[in-house]
Amino acid sequence: MLNQRFLVVYSGVLTAVFAVTVLAGFTKSPVTKLGEIDVQRINVREPDGTLRLVISNSAQLPGVIVRGKEQPKVDRPQAGMIFFNDEGSENGGLIFGGKRDSHGDVVDSGGSLSFDRYNANQVVQLLGVDDKDNSMAGLAVSDSQENSGGHRRAWMGRTADGSATLALMDALGNKRVLLKVPANGEAEMDFLDKDGKVIKVFRGEDGGHSKS
Repeated sequence: MLNQRFLVVYSGVLTAVFAVTVLAGFTKSPVTKLGEIDVQRINVREPDGTLRLVISNSAQLPGVIVRGKEQPKVDRPQAGMIFFNDEGSENGGLIFGGKRDSHGDVVDSGGSLSFDRYNANQVVQLLGVDDKDNSMAGLAVSDSQENSGGHRRAWMGRTADGSATLALMDALGNKRVLLKVPANGEAEMDFLDKDGKVIKVFRGEDGGHSKS
């Protein structure tokens, strides 16, 4: 009788161990393979629930999230991906969009890839925009202070008039050096004072001259 009871207990223990081992195996590697999936939004989270990435259509794209708390959504009509740091705060993203409004004007057309400083605004942005309000493509580098704003320090790209430009700004965001090559190819370098007044111009054909 004792032997039978021992066998029953022993069998139960082995069954429990086997079940735990199988379930643990499934928990460690829950891989699902799909050929195609239609979704409106995907949230990627750490094991503790911290949000790290959102892939979303325009309707479900969140407002700015800081330490897991979402602020009201303002001026975010695009679809895209939003990146979050280890603390669940937004620190960059890739957005894109474009459509015509009721008047036939192209609005919100283009894309932007940006990366933010910790607890501050973006410091690097790669963008291309071509709609009724803006037409530009290029790379922007900015200062950005924690818990405060910042200023653009450099821009390299194409402007609305078709010029290829390199602009360098001071710490207050004032443009101080502008190198540009317009569509006609007449290269020019301008030096500006803090008020935006051109104080010296160098052109390819004349070797440079001062301008008051």
